[in-house]
Amino acid sequence: MKAERVVVLLAAALAAAGTARLGVWQLDRAAQKNAIQAALDSRRDLPPLPLSELALDAAAAAEQHHRAIELSGRWMSDQTIFLENRQMDGRPGFYVVTPMLLADGTAVVVQRGWSPRNLLDRTEVIAPPLPAGVVALRGRIAPAPGRLYDFEGAASGPIRQNLDYTGFSREVGRSLRPLSVLQEDGSGPLATASDGLLRNWPRPAADVHKHYGYAFQWFALSALIVGLYVWFQLVRPRRQGRNDA
Repeated sequence: MKAERVVVLLAAALAAAGTARLGVWQLDRAAQKNAIQAALDSRRDLPPLPLSELALDAAAAAEQHHRAIELSGRWMSDQTIFLENRQMDGRPGFYVVTPMLLADGTAVVVQRGWSPRNLLDRTEVIAPPLPAGVVALRGRIAPAPGRLYDFEGAASGPIRQNLDYTGFSREVGRSLRPLSVLQEDGSGPLATASDGLLRNWPRPAADVHKHYGYAFQWFALSALIVGLYVWFQLVRPRRQGRNDA
């Protein structure tokens, strides 16, 4: 009987310690996400990145994500792509994406905005007109457009589920910078033409709250294990012993 009590004690102790450790781990993940969020917020407050410093490789691009930038170049309007199944303000539609040719001969993918989907004919898209010549715009540096699930080989034509940079670079005949730019509504010389596109881009967030929720669940489970052990192994036997006496 005594051996059984020892086994139960050890099992309860290990389970309580393990779940508590998982709770601490979730709090540590939350702290890491808070640090990431602070870094993202600090980048948004920096002055616009000079175009001459725009990253040429993926590692440098990751350090520039969410920085403001003022682009100048020529639109490659014949290479406009519509990324489908994208939402903005809860509505289905397309991200309108067009590469911009820079002065050094490279190109950068610009996510120009969101266009609603024709619910009767998904293949009907309207490309807002683009000005010829050198233009300037204001935006935020971002990763490449997020990928959605699709079948291999489906990326062709103006309407696509995803944008493969390697293949798209061959299509446009230019080297693409390893990033994209989310175009924003500007003012003055950077004013955005009235093209009907929405640019309510979601603010980047590190999603820290879920870790606090998970931590609470693990700590609650640890407390429950301790409580059950105390009740069934200590309190209840003593109460039964008193009643028997």
